[in-house]
Amino acid sequence: MKSFRTTLLSQVRSRIDRKRNAVVLRQDFRDLGQYDQVGRCLLRLVKEGRLIKIGQGIYVRAAVSPLDEQPALPKSLNSLAVEAMQKMGIPTGPTAAERDYNEGKSTQVPTGRTIGVCKRVRRHIGYNGYTMKFEHVT
Repeated sequence: MKSFRTTLLSQVRSRIDRKRNAVVLRQDFRDLGQYDQVGRCLLRLVKEGRLIKIGQGIYVRAAVSPLDEQPALPKSLNSLAVEAMQKMGIPTGPTAAERDYNEGKSTQVPTGRTIGVCKRVRRHIGYNGYTMKFEHVT
């Protein structure tokens, strides 16, 4: 009788398929293998079009674009970045511009490219030339 041995790539694929949220962190696979091995598997899934890399160690499950059938983000970059911050344990909140707009103090609509965070963030999150900025809020 042959023993069934799953590869690391198949284990990573099945774990991504079981996850509900769109954001996948590299540290989610820490128990499956070494850092470099997991990185190679994630890079392969990016090349296959199943994942999109939006930051160092931050990946998003790709959706198929109805226009050109290429991998695309399933949600806005802002919502994915907020989801990634929350998954990393960094609390988020509204920026000063969002608060002013919601309170009626300003008619300037916030761009949505700034995320209010309660801790220092030294990450770059972006996709296709658009990057998110972080603003310290209390």
